[in-house]
Amino acid sequence: MSTVKPKHMLNKQLDALLEGETNRIANLSNASALLFEQLSEINWAGFYLWEDSENELVLGPFQGKVACVRIENGSGVCGTAFKEQKTYLVKDVHEFPGHIACDAASESEIVVPLTKDGIQIGVLDIDAPIKNRFTEEDQEIIEEFASVLLKHL
Repeated sequence: MSTVKPKHMLNKQLDALLEGETNRIANLSNASALLFEQLSEINWAGFYLWEDSENELVLGPFQGKVACVRIENGSGVCGTAFKEQKTYLVKDVHEFPGHIACDAASESEIVVPLTKDGIQIGVLDIDAPIKNRFTEEDQEIIEEFASVLLKHL
């Protein structure tokens, strides 16, 4: 069973929370806070934003312990998800080639690329201190969360 709130609830909360706000940083900040508050058994939820001039992802709004500031395109789970433009659900981060351990306590991770109108914005990254934290159902819910968020960016 999924440990994420029913998708209609979490995603409706996000939509209502961001309604009428146009500031990207404010919306990303509230989105990460909502995830951190509502998801069980996670230790980090936030965003890495694409810096085209640097060819890397840079730390954006998040909730959790301090994090890596820069991630090269194609490096680690975040950089790979961004480069390949596909969601990565990693049940054991220690088995992911080139995993970047910003927090040694992280054991599993889900990363969803964020693209709007053909422009790559960055990634949504959620880490958990337990293996196998994220299910395929969670992936569906988090991808829908990202879609709702993108409407407000």
